[in-house]
Amino acid sequence: MRKVIVQKFGGTSVSDTDKIKNVAKIVIKEKENGNDVVVVVSAMGHTTDYLVKMAKELSPMPSGREMDMLLSTGEGVSIALLAMAIQAQGYEAVSFNAMQVGIITENVHSKARIINIKTDKLRQNLKEGKIIVVAGFQGVTEDGEITTLGRGGSDTSAVALAAALNAERCDIYTDVEGVYTTDPRVVPNASRLESISYEEMLELAHAGANVLHPRSVETAKQFHVPLRVRSSFKLDNLGTLILGVDKMEIYRPVAGVAADLSQTRIVVCDVPDKPGVAAKIFSKLAKEHISVDMIIQSYARKISNTNDIAFTIDTNDLPKTVTALEELKSEIGATGDIQVDENIAKVSIVGAGMIDRPGIASTMFETLADLNINIRMISTSEIKISCLVDKDQAERAVKALHKVFELESDEVADVKGDLPNV
Repeated sequence: MRKVIVQKFGGTSVSDTDKIKNVAKIVIKEKENGNDVVVVVSAMGHTTDYLVKMAKELSPMPSGREMDMLLSTGEGVSIALLAMAIQAQGYEAVSFNAMQVGIITENVHSKARIINIKTDKLRQNLKEGKIIVVAGFQGVTEDGEITTLGRGGSDTSAVALAAALNAERCDIYTDVEGVYTTDPRVVPNASRLESISYEEMLELAHAGANVLHPRSVETAKQFHVPLRVRSSFKLDNLGTLILGVDKMEIYRPVAGVAADLSQTRIVVCDVPDKPGVAAKIFSKLAKEHISVDMIIQSYARKISNTNDIAFTIDTNDLPKTVTALEELKSEIGATGDIQVDENIAKVSIVGAGMIDRPGIASTMFETLADLNINIRMISTSEIKISCLVDKDQAERAVKALHKVFELESDEVADVKGDLPNV
């Protein structure tokens, strides 16, 4: 039985016809290796940004449904052009959008999650020997409404398709040669990791590493999909393999350092200190599909019997977060302001080797203290420590932490373009 390989190419890999021809050659090479190939592509580079810009010129807050209708058109261009390029080289190829395939999502606009993929059409076309090109980033509800999967949607599409088809592997092609110990644009001699665990990659993705989106890694981990990140331009380099931590040898405590500059800190002041208040706040945000990251609740003030609840969100969710909280204030009896601070960044260290190894946190905090960088909030997991710092201090923090945990390479990373905005 032939193996299925799923390949995903981002917008920079298909940003013009020459690059599309290059992608076609990569796809055909995998086909010639004796595998069935399913290709997932994003919209051509900057297309989505251009469409968003036009929408905002017409309406400051366009409806979610119409934005999904608009943004889903970008991938339609990419899949058709890539299918044509493959056909021009003598191979059968067919392109499908999410509706044609049957990538079924929940009924949520701009951040939908995939709940099912109908594989009959895909398997039939693979059986006929065709290369299949699928639009990433998009889905369709059971009643036919177009949806998009949000930031990193094409990565998620690719991994979900690999899981549904029991693929041998899912290859994510980018502008860089794999997953690095930190952003090579910040630290040019960052090290490329030959392998990293799902758990570490998931934490790095949540921490701001712009190589893979957390949802794609979550899906890969859940369905045990072997995942590989590699360059579209250096095919002799196999990139970084992502696999279960149980299959890895852990040689060092910290695998990587990441900074997320897209965070905003919210403080709901003078909240009554009684059971159920926090639940109401975060339930309200959940209903608005707003993800919350770091959370801190202050000690109760004895005189007023109130406290403050601080948390971080993605900056893109700021307008609807503030609206939701203003609606909730009177219901929960909060008497203070809702404070917003966009001048922050989350800096994180990640590593499966941290488990049961003392001194990692103190080293991180001492390193930041030596740079006179103030820590605003702290959160931890078994394999991650995150600190909230002023945004203009993030780069200095990353460089220092990368050095103190000895993650540097003797070689300078070769970055051909912008890291993928997944």
